[in-house]
Amino acid sequence: MEAALMLWGVLFSSIGLGYFIYGKRQANAVVRYTGVALMIYPYFIADTTPLVLVGLGLMFLPRFMRT
Repeated sequence: MEAALMLWGVLFSSIGLGYFIYGKRQANAVVRYTGVALMIYPYFIADTTPLVLVGLGLMFLPRFMRT
């Protein structure tokens, strides 16, 4: 496993934990489930570029989806 892949995975998982905690406190399901997705998806992607692109897409998802 590459070091860059692990570092990006840790970064997006940390952001996902923040999304999850924020979504739980605000009772916002979109943000909460986006946080869960950000924490889980790095286990299934084995290349750095798709990892970053999917992570950025998930990070901006709550911005464009309203509950």
